[in-house]
This record gives sequence, C-alpha cells and structure tokens, in this order.
Amino acid sequence: MNPIHIAAILPSRNERSTISAVTTAVDHALSNAHAVIIHADSSDTPDTTAAFAATPTRANTSGLAGLQRGKGAQILAALRRPELADAEVVLIADTDTRNPDPAVYRALLDQVRAGAALAIAAYPRHWDEANLTNHVARPLIAAATGLDVPQPLAGDLAVSRRALDAAQKAAAELPDDLAQCVQGYGIDAFLLLTAATTGPVDSVQLKEPKAHAGSFDHLPAIFHQAVPVLLHLTATWPLPPAPVRSGSAVYRATDRTLPPGRVRAMVTALTDLGPGPAGYDGRPWPAHLAGAWQAVTSGTPPIEAAGRLWPSYLHRVCDWLTSAQHASPQHRAQILTAVHDHLRTDLATGAP
Repeated sequence: MNPIHIAAILPSRNERSTISAVTTAVDHALSNAHAVIIHADSSDTPDTTAAFAATPTRANTSGLAGLQRGKGAQILAALRRPELADAEVVLIADTDTRNPDPAVYRALLDQVRAGAALAIAAYPRHWDEANLTNHVARPLIAAATGLDVPQPLAGDLAVSRRALDAAQKAAAELPDDLAQCVQGYGIDAFLLLTAATTGPVDSVQLKEPKAHAGSFDHLPAIFHQAVPVLLHLTATWPLPPAPVRSGSAVYRATDRTLPPGRVRAMVTALTDLGPGPAGYDGRPWPAHLAGAWQAVTSGTPPIEAAGRLWPSYLHRVCDWLTSAQHASPQHRAQILTAVHDHLRTDLATGAP
C-alpha cells in the first residue's frame, strides 16, 4: 500500500446537516485515493457519525465516535491515530460550514505544500461577529509576535508535519489547567502559535464571509479557554518579533443589517454575564488587554489574568456593538485598526 502523505481531520459535534457536504468538499480538495479523512466526533447522538459514514469518498475514511467533548480533545485524538503517522500535511476543517468550497481547502493545502508551516483561511467577518478575534486574538498576536493573522481563530487550516509534531510535543508539556483549555476552544490559537515557531504562517484571503453557525452563544467558554492560551503563548514567545509591515493591519468588518432589537438583546446577554460596573475600572480598551499580557509576563497565571480581563472585555464588546451599529464599514475598520496599533505601542513600551 502506498504511504499516506496527505490527510484531513473533521472535528464535529451535532453537525448532522452539514457533515456530508464538508466531507465531500474536503475529499475533492484532497483528490487522492491514498489520503485519509478522520472524523473526530463528540455528538450527543449517532446521527452525525452515520451521515459521515454514508458519504462516498475517494479518500480512505476513519471515524472516531464518543470522544471527549471539546474541539481540541477531538483534534488531538485524531492526531494520535496511526493513519496520520505518514501525513506530511493535514487539513483541519470546520464541520458546521454551509456551502463549503473545495477550492478553499485546496488553497490551504497548496500553501503548506509550498513551504508554510501553517496556512489559515482569512475571510471577512460581519461587523457584529468575531469579537474575540477583533478585540483580543488578532491585535494581541500581532503586538507580541509581529505576526498579523487576519483570522487567527479560523477553523479551516492546513498544518505541516513539523508543525504538528511541535504542537503535540508542546501539548504534552502544558500544565493541567492550560492543557484543559487546549482540549477545548484554545486549540486554534495553540496550533497557530506553535506552528509559527517552526516556519512561516500564511493566510488564504477569501472575498466573502463564511456561512457557518454563530459563536455568540458560546462566548464565555471560548473566552475562558482561548484567552489563557493566547496570553501564555504570546507572553512566552521564544522568537524575536517579526518586523511590522506598515499599513498591514486591515480589518474587514463586513456590513449587514441586523433584525430590530438584536443589538440590544446581545448587549443585555453580555451584561448579564459580567460582575456589573464594579468589575470595570474605566480605563479605555486596549489598556486592559496590555495589562493582562504584562501580568502574565510578570508571573501571573494565565487563567487568573484572563479571569481579571473578562469584565473589561465584556464592556469592550458591549461598547463596540452599541457604537459600531451606526458606523460605516470604513469607520469600523478604522476603529479596529487604531486599537491594533495602540496595543502594539503599549506592549513595546511596557506602559498601557
């Protein structure tokens, strides 16, 4: 049997309606009878695994069902499978994507084949979405490492063998609390930043927003699992920061009109999550983010620093939703870019 040089991992939870289309699109992108697609599932019912198993593919397939809940736990379980031992490049794709495009997956694979350690999709996001990306993940990674990735938490990416080996080694060395974060939503930032220590990270620019399930309802879990990982890895960044490219921070906050009362409902939901005005000290964003990063560099545990940041982050998102709904797309992009540049200055000078 020929060795497998290319593979894909499809982590899923209750994606019965979309798993088949994603599997078909990924199979077309792989276009290799010796490839393997591993479905890593933690669904509440067998419907998703049944839909995957019923989808015809040219590639070989392998299904992992009943896995520990958590996107990271599913991906790490798949990476330990012997079927992936010879894979030189592995595609990881979100399984809640509607109308998945094989060309996107193929472009990601091609970037890694051309020498990138990791390639990740860079699609515009609607102005009311991507709040963790726009206000925390992208500016923090850029300020601390010099690596400006438009969508660092995108779920569609391709990773090289050397980057995967580095990620598995780093995951095994994490303290228990951070390991738990990486087994959840912290996996995206973890894969990106560990890969970046092994080689170039490239983005595949897409013109249209991705059609997939919204993440707003999962914001607390995403924040408390992803932000400690972001703080830890950027505060302990082992390489000299990459040179900043002038004018490179372009934010694409795509316009759309929300149903009446939607912004008010979102703000109410966020307010109910926080500790109230006493939890926010009034300093403007991104001073709080800079302070959290500096606290971790000074020895504060990342979990604790992220917990302290939570009230200020909620205030920031509420303020953004309230003000940005009346702004033009250009003005929204200018606001996000200004914060991006401000944080870079704060971290460089050490004084938020």
